[in-house]
Amino acid sequence: MRRPLLVLLLVLSALVAGCASVPGESSVQVLRKVTEGGTPDLPAGPVDGTNPLDLVRGFVYASGSTVDRHGAARRFLTPAAGEGWDDAASLTVLAEQFDTVYPPTSGTDPDLMTVRIRGDRVGTLDSLGAFEPAEAPVEIDVTVRRADGQWRIDRLPGGVLVRLSDFRANYRTVKGYFVDPVRRATVADLRYLPAVPAQALPSRAVDMLLTGPSPALRNAAESMVPASARLRTNVTNAPDGTLVVDLTQVGDLDEQRRRLMAAQFVQTLAEINIPRVRLLVDGAPLLAGVQDLTVDAVAGTSATVQPGADVPALAVSGGRLRRLPSGEPVAGQAGNGAFDIAAAATTADGVRVAAVARDGGRRRLLVGPADGELQAVSLSAGSMSRPTWTPTGGEVWTVLDGDVVARVTVDGTGVVRTGQVSVSELTELGPLTDLRLSRDGLRVAAVVGGGLFTGAVVRGPEGDVAVRNVRTLRPTDLGGVVGVDWRADESLIVVSTRADRPVSLVSSDGLTLQLVPSSNLTPPLRGVSAASSRPFLVADQGGIWSFDGGELDSWRQVLGAAPDGIPLYPG
Repeated sequence: MRRPLLVLLLVLSALVAGCASVPGESSVQVLRKVTEGGTPDLPAGPVDGTNPLDLVRGFVYASGSTVDRHGAARRFLTPAAGEGWDDAASLTVLAEQFDTVYPPTSGTDPDLMTVRIRGDRVGTLDSLGAFEPAEAPVEIDVTVRRADGQWRIDRLPGGVLVRLSDFRANYRTVKGYFVDPVRRATVADLRYLPAVPAQALPSRAVDMLLTGPSPALRNAAESMVPASARLRTNVTNAPDGTLVVDLTQVGDLDEQRRRLMAAQFVQTLAEINIPRVRLLVDGAPLLAGVQDLTVDAVAGTSATVQPGADVPALAVSGGRLRRLPSGEPVAGQAGNGAFDIAAAATTADGVRVAAVARDGGRRRLLVGPADGELQAVSLSAGSMSRPTWTPTGGEVWTVLDGDVVARVTVDGTGVVRTGQVSVSELTELGPLTDLRLSRDGLRVAAVVGGGLFTGAVVRGPEGDVAVRNVRTLRPTDLGGVVGVDWRADESLIVVSTRADRPVSLVSSDGLTLQLVPSSNLTPPLRGVSAASSRPFLVADQGGIWSFDGGELDSWRQVLGAAPDGIPLYPG
């Protein structure tokens, strides 16, 4: 019996040696299962006797740790490779499952082999800590050498490959704050910084501010920190625990710019739990008479406008705008049946409404007081998307016939003017069916050809407006998208026709994707709305449903018998 057993073992060994592919966890997670702060157990180094395929796999696992210039990963390299490896050249985030295989080769040296890393790229991280979504297959070859009976990586390209789970465990999400040049208010810019050593986080955050906005906000946001600014001394902690940031070469700054610059530093450093900042210029306080700054000291500088707790959620159903959860029509022409309302949006304060009305086989846009008479805008189309307001309530956008974005400005007296937004970067990708302005007004989320896209709102000196820096988010996981809304400045909620993931949360840069439980819902879904600290609202085949992430993890119907219902929060 020994001979058959020996043959079986040899066959199994050959299969393992030919391809080391161990299924990992999915990159899509269930909302209620997500936890933060966990650190995976990374190997201290290769185990003696490790074969080349497992050696390279262990190297990728260990590359998630940034400590000591990826010191854990360097243990898998020969001394020469360790000296030459440029780990700072790039960072590629991989999906969980990847293979290590032997490619076809004509090499004859038994102590020198090539191993190919084969997987799927989720995206890359740039030197500013900004994630760039870019799904694509990845194949990278490394050379391994056997010396003293042990295999080690002897030659490899520059840069680091990190699994998504290891990236999330070893990098900290930090919002850097920059400035909307039109409104002169701060906006968040999503970044990722190595979590350890923790004492290096303040310096890294300051460096991030000195280098400016990420490519996603290029030409849309700016920094009040002059390009010439430098640190006069290292970032340090005062004896009382206050973080001291002393700058130089800032030039002449007016009071507004100084205040916005202070807000950038204070709000960004608050992201890493620094409550007080002593912001100096050549040793003197940036803000005259204010030595230590807190978030309260720069209150009122944020561009984000959330609807007040007293502003109700609404829904369009049966041709009328209705309150939730009562279903009662609102006062005024939006709710009294004067028009056949198909979609609507109110300003963040709930005072003004924009409504899409059905008029035969056409659609037209109406604007006016939420509880009063509506004024027809000189816009008509075969299809018109649900409107979306800027944070100040002075401008509303809607998509006409899937390829034109109309921009309607409304002044304080109610006078309206129409214009267009340049969205060629979106429409060249397919029909545009849903468009939502973020609550800071500097970004859009869009549904184009059933895919999810984001872009930045760039306003020119002559009043022209365009959507630029367009990015596609998770095209593999988010097909069949029918609606999107901003949960917060850094995250989106998405509904799709996919039965396996009808509702998802995705970060605004596409790095993370989480499934929202869909219990009680009847797909396909038609619409979605969200606001900070408010339950999610979606529309299915029977009505409007609400989900607040409670212990039951199920949706609760808030408006029934509404097969055409579309929910909306103000904004």
